[in-house]
Amino acid sequence: MPKAYWIANRMTIKDTEKLKAYAELAGPAIAAYGGKFLARGGEVVSLEGFQQSRVVVTEFPSLEAAVGCYNSDAYQAAHAKLDGGVDRDICVVEALE
Repeated sequence: MPKAYWIANRMTIKDTEKLKAYAELAGPAIAAYGGKFLARGGEVVSLEGFQQSRVVVTEFPSLEAAVGCYNSDAYQAAHAKLDGGVDRDICVVEALE
């Protein structure tokens, strides 16, 4: 089964306190589904398209694990902490085998 990558980009952070509250709960929720942060908050160089201010890439053991994490009660409780404090796009892409 191929791994999957959860990618959050095109972020506009409106409230850093809400982002911190989210992160406190999101980290454990993601880890519970085998998620591992590969990139989070480092320098971004946009070569084409939109200028990215922040990108997060999280590796999961499978597409099902990534989607299951997003839909889990624990992650949704973290997501609720954002409460409009961050705009972002999120997608999950399955890796090549």
